[in-house]
Amino acid sequence: MRSYLSLCISGVLLASAAQAQDQPQSDDLESLVDEVIVTGTRVAERTRLDTIAPVDVLSEQVIASQASTELAEALSTVAPSINFPRPSITDGTDHIRPATLRGLAPDQTLVLVNSKRRHQSALVNVNGSIGRGSAAVDLNAIPVAAIERVEVLRDGASAQYGSDAIAGVINIQLRDAREGGEARVTFGEYDTDVEAARGSRSESDGATLTASAWVGLPLAQEGFVTLTGEYRDRDPTSRGDLDPRVAALTPPEEPRVTSRYGDSATEDLTFYANAGMPVGGVWDLYGWLGYQQREGESAVFPRLRNNVNNVLSIYPNGFVPLIISDIDDLTLAAGTRGEIAGWKADFSLVYGRNQLDYGVEESINGSIGATSPLSFDAGGIEYDQLVFNAGLVRGFEWFGVEPTNLAVGVEARRETYSISAGELASYVTGTTGAPGAAPGAQGFPGFQPANEVDESRRAVGVYADLEAQVTERFLASAAARAEDYSDFGSAVTGKLSGRFDFTSHFALRGTASTGFRAPGIQQSFFTSTATNFIATPAGTLPFEVGTFPATSEIARALGASDLDAEESVNYSLGAVFQRGPFEATVDAYRIEIDDRIVLSENLGGTANIDAILQPFGVGRARFFINGVDTTTDGIDIVLRYGLRTEKLGRFDFTASANWNDTEVTDTPSTDVVTAPVLFGRINTITFEEGTPDSKQALSIDWSRPTQWGSIGALVKGVNYGKVLEPAAAATTDTLMGEATLVDVELRARVGTGLSLALGADNVLDKYPTPLSAAANTTGALGFSRYSPFGFNGRFIYARLGYHW
Repeated sequence: MRSYLSLCISGVLLASAAQAQDQPQSDDLESLVDEVIVTGTRVAERTRLDTIAPVDVLSEQVIASQASTELAEALSTVAPSINFPRPSITDGTDHIRPATLRGLAPDQTLVLVNSKRRHQSALVNVNGSIGRGSAAVDLNAIPVAAIERVEVLRDGASAQYGSDAIAGVINIQLRDAREGGEARVTFGEYDTDVEAARGSRSESDGATLTASAWVGLPLAQEGFVTLTGEYRDRDPTSRGDLDPRVAALTPPEEPRVTSRYGDSATEDLTFYANAGMPVGGVWDLYGWLGYQQREGESAVFPRLRNNVNNVLSIYPNGFVPLIISDIDDLTLAAGTRGEIAGWKADFSLVYGRNQLDYGVEESINGSIGATSPLSFDAGGIEYDQLVFNAGLVRGFEWFGVEPTNLAVGVEARRETYSISAGELASYVTGTTGAPGAAPGAQGFPGFQPANEVDESRRAVGVYADLEAQVTERFLASAAARAEDYSDFGSAVTGKLSGRFDFTSHFALRGTASTGFRAPGIQQSFFTSTATNFIATPAGTLPFEVGTFPATSEIARALGASDLDAEESVNYSLGAVFQRGPFEATVDAYRIEIDDRIVLSENLGGTANIDAILQPFGVGRARFFINGVDTTTDGIDIVLRYGLRTEKLGRFDFTASANWNDTEVTDTPSTDVVTAPVLFGRINTITFEEGTPDSKQALSIDWSRPTQWGSIGALVKGVNYGKVLEPAAAATTDTLMGEATLVDVELRARVGTGLSLALGADNVLDKYPTPLSAAANTTGALGFSRYSPFGFNGRFIYARLGYHW
């Protein structure tokens, strides 16, 4: 870390010295430095480098120049503190993967669209992935082509925006053009050499086709409507290791890859419309509509032909069950802005819904046997959210060299969550299968009628935000917010911030705030059950095994209590330096969180716990609980330098870094179950070492005009720090050391419209450390689910576009 800080300091000094040389400047560079932001402040015309807290501004051009057309993955490659793991064989998480900010949980980052709260997904991540126990926003439901820019506030902001903004805020600003447009087609495929613990092979898979277009149209005399459509079709990838179990089959086989461990197959169609129009002189109407329909197909653990659940006459070579997802994501918003008695007013109503229906194919209900169906409707989950906002902002001549900005407002929110059961065969315990065969669809037993819920809750919050330029050099801000929830109670948060500009080039800034995250309604009511046969002194008997709400009788018997809000205290201290085309920001932070909501361990198998569960007919149980305390310390560094030359063209240099360390300081217990049984070694280490302890990126973007258009190139390197995936025993933990990935893109523009790009992500074909044979006894996994850059290898792509 010291060496990297030294490099950054040296870069600052060298670039400062470079200002003595006369370099040609351009309007686009000045606009980059003066970018106006709307996140973290309610003062109009506040620029990116004038903020009290750090805000990254990622333009559509920067995001769209990445190889991936998925928003979450593209953000993770350009924002230093965002990570996007790609877990596999994790049920629904294969289809809706969550992103993280500053190594915290996915649901501890608030996501806004056009500065309004966006709905979460219905999915609760309950399996072995980063973000276990959380329900996050599906960033990939928003097409990159519909985005003007993304602002990432790297600071606690609950006092400004409410629940969830503990790690920070991601604010997605939609494109608002009334003319012009662009059509773009991207095609890519993995071309890689896979070197797992037991063997190596070459793969060409994961072919991905994305076609998108947007067009800006006039609405009345001064309004606009921007329409965006996108179609994406992605084939699956497979990165499992050789399966050693096939050698013990009768007759024996040579070890082979039996799994399909990698990206799921997906096909999605997305449409967005964003509109605005002035009415009555001082008022504007605005709104947007977004809809995505996504179909996914992921594989689970393979069943060999001798599996007790297999029927040889149906699957003579065994089978790999497939989980099918049908996801509908809808958002609809309408609002108006104007003036009321000297106050700038904003009123809006935003609705969002996410629905996930499960299916299972190429499977079987082993307890039914040969008469079992092979495809199943496994039920579904649905979440929706309705948010009303009313905000007023006005400047007052109270104190300071400029008017003091006061913002007040109210937000009312209604959320609903429901689970619907699957068809009978997807979960039933049959009597005609082989002895010991498990009931329900293999791979993903359907939701049962006992799992069905239909719940709702309401929340109302009020806030006040004061920002004043106290002196010409000192900017101060204070915010407070109170929220009341119908299901758990109330929370009050506050924030104090300040910035002192020592010169026109250098400033120090800092914040201190309290924050909270309300229990997700998904966490409060999610339940799923499956039936497994477990050996007991009385013989092998069927037991219900599942996930239960904290309010259920089973959870209560284990000592659970109603979920409460997570609480946090955030501190940050940073520096901003800007001189000419060079800028640098350095921000250190500490985030202390109490009573984090987690999913407990699978409880059962011991005499005391079994005695509690037996009256309920349950063999294993887990539930959501408060009680994990953590402290996260880190530092973010972002350096930018723009060089303009007459002969060689334009160079943009960007270096960014994040160091992050989380420590679990307390774990939960109840009167019945003591720590650390409720939150054991694997989950503790996942919090502390499951995301990179550091991440550094360096990119060089070059472009040069030609007689027929322009040419350019992008070279980017991202270094990921150490990650540890824990196992039941420390001897089989998987430590992934530092890894550097290099991306390269060449591009050309013909005239003002036609563009072409050719590139390769991970051009050196870098993989994380393979899972050892001891940690991967079935060979199904191959590489760690915790890898911050996935495990697919080199991706080669081409992009063709036309802009008008």
